[in-house]
Amino acid sequence: MTQVVDITEAAAFHIKEMMQNNDEEGSYLRVAVKGGGCSGLSYAMGFDKEKQDDDELFEEHGLRILVSREDAPILQGTKIDFKQSLMGGGFTIDNPNAIASCGCGSSFRTAKNAGTPEEC
Repeated sequence: MTQVVDITEAAAFHIKEMMQNNDEEGSYLRVAVKGGGCSGLSYAMGFDKEKQDDDELFEEHGLRILVSREDAPILQGTKIDFKQSLMGGGFTIDNPNAIASCGCGSSFRTAKNAGTPEEC
């Protein structure tokens, strides 16, 4: 399988920094999709110590990245970046599979998966 998500160098730098600050060095970065949010699906990123049997493993900028096989089609081609502004910094997620998203940008749906929308 081809690489599912693309993590920019800026995002990788901040993720590695977070790993160091939270005693997560050596962990995997897990990128996932959960039901919920205004548009039905929401993104989840976190650290995981173990790879599961249904995980796809990718490496980029020295990060080991896990995506479950179930989430891979929804996340295929997604770009994760870190942007700095006067208001601070934060991760941005650009998913070419998302056909609709909410104003905050953290919730979305795809043509094949509407998820479970919540009231906003």
